[in-house]
Amino acid sequence: MKSKLQSIIDRIGSIRNIGVVGMGYVGIPAAALFADAPEFEFVRGFQRDSPSSGYKVAMLNRGESPLKGEEPGLEELLGKVVGAGKFRCTSDFSEIAACDAVTLAIQTPFKDQKDLIPDFSALIEGLRQVGKHLAEGTLVVLESTVTPGTTERMAREILEEESGLVAGEEFCLAHAPERVMVGRLLRNIREHDRIVGGIDEVSTARAIELYRPVLTTGKIIPMTATAAEVTKTAENAFRDLQIAAANQLALHCEAMGVNVYDVRAGIDSLKGEGITRAVLWPGAGVGGHCLTKDSWHLERGAQVLGGDLWYPHGAESIFGVARMINEFMPRHMVHLTLEGLERAGKSPDGATVALLGWAFIQNSDDTRNTPAEPYLAEMKEAGAEVRVHDPFVERYPGIEVSHDLDAALEGADVVTIFTGHHHYASLEPVRVKELSGKEHPVIVDGRNIVDPDAFIRAGFVYKGIGRGDKNNHPIRQLP
Repeated sequence: MKSKLQSIIDRIGSIRNIGVVGMGYVGIPAAALFADAPEFEFVRGFQRDSPSSGYKVAMLNRGESPLKGEEPGLEELLGKVVGAGKFRCTSDFSEIAACDAVTLAIQTPFKDQKDLIPDFSALIEGLRQVGKHLAEGTLVVLESTVTPGTTERMAREILEEESGLVAGEEFCLAHAPERVMVGRLLRNIREHDRIVGGIDEVSTARAIELYRPVLTTGKIIPMTATAAEVTKTAENAFRDLQIAAANQLALHCEAMGVNVYDVRAGIDSLKGEGITRAVLWPGAGVGGHCLTKDSWHLERGAQVLGGDLWYPHGAESIFGVARMINEFMPRHMVHLTLEGLERAGKSPDGATVALLGWAFIQNSDDTRNTPAEPYLAEMKEAGAEVRVHDPFVERYPGIEVSHDLDAALEGADVVTIFTGHHHYASLEPVRVKELSGKEHPVIVDGRNIVDPDAFIRAGFVYKGIGRGDKNNHPIRQLP
């Protein structure tokens, strides 16, 4: 015997009109791919008309991408689907009533990691807007990374309260976490396997119908909504843990006078059946929206849904310790900077620092939770003048970001590389020194993208993450 919800779905028919709430790094590529799929008739992107994000509506409706990093194929795809009349962005949430399926891709940061209370205010507002205009039989999918249990509890309660409909009986509800990385958004959505978890079998099946047309090599992995939430938070917690291990190794290698990248290559060389020894890259810090908070969603889920947590959890768990290590790395960059200045005979008070890279990841404009920010704050507190350069970042509240690299380097006592933008890999030591005007300028490489020996030969004081083999090099005296 068919359930009430299945009977409603049968009456509605296949998914034709889609709404995507949140026009950011997840929502924009997802909306473009949905619109490009021949199975779907029309896609609406929903974006609040706020002072910080309202500009996106007009840009997207012109077929322009607000994401200014290197995103292969995204702007071309947006132009195609806008030109074909299959995609439009709007701030009018009443149009949700015309959608057969609605996805939400909204940020879910933490207010305070000490008490593990997430800031769900933006997600709650998005859910309320969807609920107010929810039609019978509509599929609602949370793509945002959330504390396990959120879909079945908070999201369900808000949607039911606002709509007067019952989840699992009158509308479908599922969690299908995004798995994208800036710089390859379209590729990730198409090629990564898609985790899909509904609150019931009908919701899961409807969500599978939504995502199947946009996958190429990726396959769909069905499970429960809560299991999908755990999967997403756990995969990011594990990645954060692996990065923390690499960072801890880098710190040890510095102390022992060893090149961590030699060690990394040696470890990675051990291969064979059942052997996995790959080591991720150490660096100046972990940023972005996901890794900086998803471990806390996992930890909170264990507290909210779990019983007697007698074992180490929260900040004392292995995931909490990993977070502490990765949050320490910008402070270590400050330490390397101060050491470099001392070797050059310069005080940080009054020193000029050229901070290269404000985005958290290379060749992108994504500045969310950038590790460069705590570094800047500490160096300013030490009395330094800090100039920020980034070729991709257009704006950041309270920070002046320059696109003129020569101007940022002119007169700099320290050049600090925080982001591995390809622009910085080609820095010429002699030219950088000429611009600095210093006898022994300092270069601090947080991403291992410059040749230490070339800068040392030019008279620089070099410091690098994990470069114990170079960090105490003799300073070359030039004629």
